[in-house]
Amino acid sequence: MGIRSRSDKKLFVLDTNVLMHDPAALFRFAEHDIFIPMVVLEELDRAKKGTSEVARNSRQVSRFLDELMSSASKQDIDSGLPLPRTQRDSGGPDSNCGHLFFQTQLQPAELPHTLPGNTPDNNILGTVLALSEMASQRHVSLVSKDINLRIKATVIGLHTEDYHNDQTLDDVNLLYSGELGLNGDFWETHSKEMESWQEEGRTYYRIVGPGTADWYVNQCLYIEGDQPFEAVVRKKDGNDAIIEIVQDYRSSKHAVWGISARNREQNFALNLLTDPTIDFVSLLGTAGTGKTLLALAAGLAQVLDQNRFREIIMTRITVPVGEDIGFLPGTEEEKMTPWMGALMDNLEVLTQTDGGTWGRAATDDLLRSRIRIHSLNFMRGRTFLNKYIILDEAQNLTPKQMKTLITRAGPETKIVCLGNIAQIDTPYLTETTSGLTYVVDRFKHWPHGGHITLLRGERSRLAEFASETL
Repeated sequence: MGIRSRSDKKLFVLDTNVLMHDPAALFRFAEHDIFIPMVVLEELDRAKKGTSEVARNSRQVSRFLDELMSSASKQDIDSGLPLPRTQRDSGGPDSNCGHLFFQTQLQPAELPHTLPGNTPDNNILGTVLALSEMASQRHVSLVSKDINLRIKATVIGLHTEDYHNDQTLDDVNLLYSGELGLNGDFWETHSKEMESWQEEGRTYYRIVGPGTADWYVNQCLYIEGDQPFEAVVRKKDGNDAIIEIVQDYRSSKHAVWGISARNREQNFALNLLTDPTIDFVSLLGTAGTGKTLLALAAGLAQVLDQNRFREIIMTRITVPVGEDIGFLPGTEEEKMTPWMGALMDNLEVLTQTDGGTWGRAATDDLLRSRIRIHSLNFMRGRTFLNKYIILDEAQNLTPKQMKTLITRAGPETKIVCLGNIAQIDTPYLTETTSGLTYVVDRFKHWPHGGHITLLRGERSRLAEFASETL
C-alpha cells in the first residue's frame, strides 16, 4: 500500500505553520491521509529551541511524530503510518483510518519560471506539484495558514486551503453579543404566566414562554422605546427563566469609582463587572468604547471600597514585538510599562482628586500599591488567589494561551478579558480563530460567565468622527 493505492482518500500536504499553530493537526483530518515534506521537518527542527509558544508547539509535534514512528520499519514508513482514530470514528478495518506519509525520496517537479529560488515555500510547492503528477487520481491539497503561499499555489494551479479545524465559528458575525433586544409587545405576549417580586431591593420576574429557550444565563435583555427596560437573565430551566432588573449606573449617585455608564452596553458591562456571582467577564469593542476604563473602575471599587479582592493584576501579550521582555532593563513591572500605556491613561482619569498635587500623589501611591503589572511570559504554573485580573488585548492570544491563563485563577478570583477582534496583530490568528472569540463562545453556556459587546465609542466627538469617516 502506498500513496497511489489510496485513491479513495484525500491527500493533505501540511505546511510548517499549521503544525506550529496546532500540533494536534496530525489527528484532525479524519480518514484522509497526510503528507509531510522534508523541508517541514527541517523548519520544525530550527524552531524547536526557546520558550515561546511556537517552540513549544514544534517540540510537541516532534514528540507526536516520534511516538507514531517508535516501532515502525522503513517499509512501514514508505507504506504510510496509520494515524490514531478520533472519537468520531466508529471503528472498522485499518483502511478506514488516515495514514501519515513522509517525503522519503526526491520528487522533482519543475516549478514555473515565475517562482525562482530554492526557498522553503517553493520547495513545498514543488513537492505538492510532484505529488499531484505522481498520484493524479487522488485529490491532493496543500494546507497552509500562510496566505501568500496559498496565493502562489493557486496561481500555479494547485488546490490549497486554510486550516479550518481551529475555527470557533464559520463567520465572526455569528459571535455571541451578550445582549438581546426584545419585541415591543413582549410584556403582552408573556403576561399570562408571569410573576414578579422584590428581594433585597432588586426586582425579579419569572418569564415562561417559548421565546426564553434560546436565552443564556447572564445574558442582557432590553426593550427600547418610551419606557426602556434593561434586565439580565439569572436562572433558566427550559422555557422557564428568571430575570432581574439591572442596576442603573448612568446616574452619578450610582457611579462606580466616579465613572458613570454613558450608554446601554456600558451599563450592562458595569453590572457584569460588579456582580459577585460572575467569575469571568469578556468585553469586546472597538477603540474608545470604554473597555479598560470600565474594567479598572469596577476593579478599584471592589478592591478598595468593598474589599472583595486583594489586588488588581493587569497583563497583556507583548505585541507587536512578540519576543521575551528580558532585553529591557528593570523589574518585570518596569519592563511591561511600555505596553501598559492604556492602563496609565485610564489611571489618570480615575485618580482625579480635589486635593491638589499632594492629594493626587497620595492617591497615585495608594492605587499603584494595589495594582500589579505582570507579563504573560511568566504566568505558567502560577495560581492567583483573591485577585481581580484584567487581560488587555486578549484578541492576540491563541485558544491554548487563553486556556493557560484562565486556568491560573484560584478561589475568589475574577478574570476580565478585553479586546477588539478587528485588531489582531498575532500572525496566523484571525477573527474566527482568536482565543478571545474562543472563550466568548465557550463561556456563554456557563452560569458564572458574562459577556457584552460594546458598540458605541465614547472617547470624544473627534475620535467618533474619525472612526466613522476615516
